[in-house]
Amino acid sequence: MNSIQNIFNQKENDLLSIFFTAGFPKLDDTTKIITELSNTEVDFIEVGLPYSDPLADGPTIQHSSDIALKNGMNLDVVFEQLSSIKDTNKTPLVLMGYVNQIIKYGEDRFCQKVKDCGIDTVIIPDLPMVEYENHYQQLFDNYGITNVFLITPHTSEERIRKIDSLTKAFIYMVASASITGAKGEISEEQIGYFRRIQNMNLKSKLIVGFGISNQKTFSTACEYANGAIIGSAFIRNLDKDGVKGVSDFISNVKKC
Repeated sequence: MNSIQNIFNQKENDLLSIFFTAGFPKLDDTTKIITELSNTEVDFIEVGLPYSDPLADGPTIQHSSDIALKNGMNLDVVFEQLSSIKDTNKTPLVLMGYVNQIIKYGEDRFCQKVKDCGIDTVIIPDLPMVEYENHYQQLFDNYGITNVFLITPHTSEERIRKIDSLTKAFIYMVASASITGAKGEISEEQIGYFRRIQNMNLKSKLIVGFGISNQKTFSTACEYANGAIIGSAFIRNLDKDGVKGVSDFISNVKKC
């Protein structure tokens, strides 16, 4: 059982995950942000590996990646930072990156570094399922790493059920067929999509992402899934208030 599965065993509903880009706003803010988040009601933290050509990131996360890369962030630096808090951080971490980063860094080297940081779950949005089944599934298994797959409103039922059969941590339920970023309130169309997935009675836990930005959208998402991820809104708050604003942001999301 990995760290995320263990979280679900302790708490099945209303899970809050926060996404941020490693090395933003400042190069050395990565561990500071994780430490601050760990002192709040966040259940797990998604650490984004900055990348120059992201697949689904909207302008806010793209901007944070650009700044992080200009700050000097790379995989060696982020692994060094994450390793430095391995023994003190108590909140599970998930790494989000892209398959080209893994290939360029070296697949076994990447997996070993992830393991050395005490991380056992990754999200690789552009990893084709056929490549996962033919190669990466065994590679990740060798290092005790679990991959998280994404589904969207346009994902076929056949593919969703295939993903469900391969899932060990959770399924990332993308709230809309668009890039990341706050979209205002959750629409009736999105709720219809959430209900459709809910009615499939999948074995896997569901976490909603894309467009979740505040207490209202978080609560709505949690009516149809086990929890939700907030990314762009948190990054905007970091850009405005820095690390010192982390606690207040989470309190505003979790308030009743």
